[in-house]
Parts: sequence; C-alpha cells; structure tokens
Amino acid sequence: MNFTELIPTLEVAIGPVILISGVGSLLVSMTNRFGRVIDRARQIATDLRGHTGHEQRRLSCQLEILVRRSRLLRLSIALAIFSILLACLLIIIMFITALLRSDFGVPITLLFIACMGSLIAAVAVLLMDVNLSLAAMELEIAGAAENGPPTDQS
Repeated sequence: MNFTELIPTLEVAIGPVILISGVGSLLVSMTNRFGRVIDRARQIATDLRGHTGHEQRRLSCQLEILVRRSRLLRLSIALAIFSILLACLLIIIMFITALLRSDFGVPITLLFIACMGSLIAAVAVLLMDVNLSLAAMELEIAGAAENGPPTDQS
C-alpha cells in the first residue's frame, strides 16, 4: 500500500482522533470533580469527629452523598476511558482494513456505536453526579439556616 492509498484512511481516522481529544478534556473535568469530592469527604470526616447530635447526623448525610458521588464519578470516568479505548481500537481496525484491503464495515460500525454508547453513558452518569451535588448543597444550606446567621466573634 502506498501513501496515496492511505490518505483516505487517514482522513476517516481524524474523526475518532478528535473524539479522543474531546473525551480527554471531559476526563480532566471529571477527575477534577472527583478530587474535589475526595477532599470534601476528608474534611467532613474530620469535622464529624468533633460533633454530636443533630450536627453529626447532618455531616453523616453529607458524607453519604459524597460517597455516592465518588462512586458515580468513578463510573463516569471508567465509561469515558472505555470510550477512548474503543475509539483507539476503531482507528487500529480502520488501518488494518485499509492495509488488508478488506471490508470490516460491520465491526467498525459496532465499535463506533459502542464508543458513542459508552460516552453517552459517561455523560449521563456525570449528570447524576451534578444532581447529587445539588442535593448536598441544599442540605448544607438547610443546616446553615437551622444554625442561624454566623455571629461576629471579634
């Protein structure tokens, strides 16, 4: 196979390569959210040791939400990574198809569908995390409202 025969395959492979780049950017956002959840969970776990009663229950609820969020984010990250791996496999199969001058239309189509399905699932799970973070914020606001405005200790 010469270079001019390879050019159409290179042109077709650009789409999955751009997809990999875009999902990589999404992964940066997901891992940042994951890190923030972990940091917040550690902070609440430390705060939990110093409280009793109602405040302890409120902090425990916050911690439970953070555990659920961390699991959702882990799943979302795994699905996004799986999408990238499928896109890489898609590119390899496209080049093998071009090299062997064979028709692997069905496997290529199935790989692309699986890649998109994994990406859709990753974004859907990320949306679930966003909804849980809103629930945590509402719980925090309710706790602050119960305790009243902060007093000036100066």
